[in-house]
Amino acid sequence: MDKLRMETTDLTQANIEKLAVLFPACVTETRGKDGKLKKAVNFDLLRQMLSDVVLEGNEAYEFTWVGKKAAILEATRPIRKTLRPCPAESVDWDSTENLYIEGDNLEVLKLLQESYLGKVKMIYIDPPYNTGNDFIYRDDFAMSGEKYSEETGQVDEETGDRLFRNTDSNGRFHSDWCSMIYSRLLLARNLLSDDGVIFVSIDDAEVENLRKICDEVLGEQFQDYL
Repeated sequence: MDKLRMETTDLTQANIEKLAVLFPACVTETRGKDGKLKKAVNFDLLRQMLSDVVLEGNEAYEFTWVGKKAAILEATRPIRKTLRPCPAESVDWDSTENLYIEGDNLEVLKLLQESYLGKVKMIYIDPPYNTGNDFIYRDDFAMSGEKYSEETGQVDEETGDRLFRNTDSNGRFHSDWCSMIYSRLLLARNLLSDDGVIFVSIDDAEVENLRKICDEVLGEQFQDYL
């Protein structure tokens, strides 16, 4: 026989569970008065998720790096672009059920949010491995021409995006990579359906950082993703 509950439902914890579905990165842990671990809300991170500017705040138990808040801001910042159809370059334009998109992947992920929100069953990504030879898209273009020339000297000929080679001499070698993948995973998660899966191709250089980011962005329900 099941034992009767001697207290009402903990509505705070119930609300935190609901919040974790939308913002798993904002749910951390703390110890209650009984000494047991329970879930809690990282309100500083939640404020950042809901803000359009970089906010200052106290640190909490979380995986963090230089530029993390800017990566969140980059993921939530709106863009004024649209997808342009190319019937002349397409095959069976009127009847095809396939869609091929060329463009900056961060911008494309933003453009897909409205039409494909919660509808994608499988995502496969093959991000830069951060071996020191990869070219990584820079999200922050706020630099002088002289500074840019010194740092990169590279431009994507098709999109015009500025690129830089993330060598291990860069003081933010791992941080830049984490920021790059974090903003994209935040957007990719929004596209996944309830039964959706995501596959990531990666090597040993950033696999541990990727695991931590996936735990934070995707939540505990995505355990076997690498």
